Amino acid sequence: MYPSRFGYEAPKTVEEAIAILDAHGGEAKILAGGQSLVPMMKLRFASPEMLVDLNTIAGLDFHRVDADGSIHIGALCRHEDLEKSEVIKKSQPTIAAAASLVADPIVRARGTFVGSVCHADPQGDWAAALTALGGHIVAQGPKGTRDIAMKDFVIGPFQNTLAFNEIAIEAVIPAPKGIARGGYLKLERRVGDFATASVAVSLDMVGDTVARAGIALAGVGGRTIDATAAASVLNGKKLTAENISLAAAAVAAAAEPRTDHRGSADYKRQIVKTFVERILTGLATPSQKAA
Repeated sequence: MYPSRFGYEAPKTVEEAIAILDAHGGEAKILAGGQSLVPMMKLRFASPEMLVDLNTIAGLDFHRVDADGSIHIGALCRHEDLEKSEVIKKSQPTIAAAASLVADPIVRARGTFVGSVCHADPQGDWAAALTALGGHIVAQGPKGTRDIAMKDFVIGPFQNTLAFNEIAIEAVIPAPKGIARGGYLKLERRVGDFATASVAVSLDMVGDTVARAGIALAGVGGRTIDATAAASVLNGKKLTAENISLAAAAVAAAAEPRTDHRGSADYKRQIVKTFVERILTGLATPSQKAA
């Protein structure tokens, strides 16, 4: 199928882009990487009157670590940029682990981190990773900017809290309370497929003790699932086999899987439990495992 007719604008500034969105009253869509929007338009699941292309706006393709240890990812930072980033490899293991598992190389070359988060696909890798990390989105609209915590940003399948005239200009990952540790595991039927189940884990470690544990899930519910409350059983504790088992069981209980062609609900819940155990066991030191 072909998409329905649409207009196209290529603004030079974020302010110009916001003005165009505002003028179209909800009938315009942002184009960044286009890896989700364009297929939806071709299938006519989306039929915007206007596309507002951010790729002509300079300065949105960044990712950096600030002096306070926080990480900032701009609206035009590609998946591939994060996959190849030495800065990310050194500072943020959850993002580094997930980067090579996002879709396939073609999508990673064009798709954007922030665009993927905004798409709010229940099987999306980046929304799960950013949720586990306790990150937030910076949105800019006619009245200025506002921060939206990831736990509040995704409100349902393919739904976020952005107003029609707002643009997500960056994602922010807070500085860790100690040493950042983490991982990401994903079960897919073949490379580039949607996740049957995936688990993002973020730990802030002080010595052998967990100062903060964040875990989020994709593919096992109608939205990105924030399992950080379940993961909090690790806070203030060491990664012993007993504590890992307790956390894995709590996180698996927080999943909301449904039986479908990818597997039964029980199977998906077991995958979550196994992935949590596998990631946490890999992060534990030999002394912790023996405790």
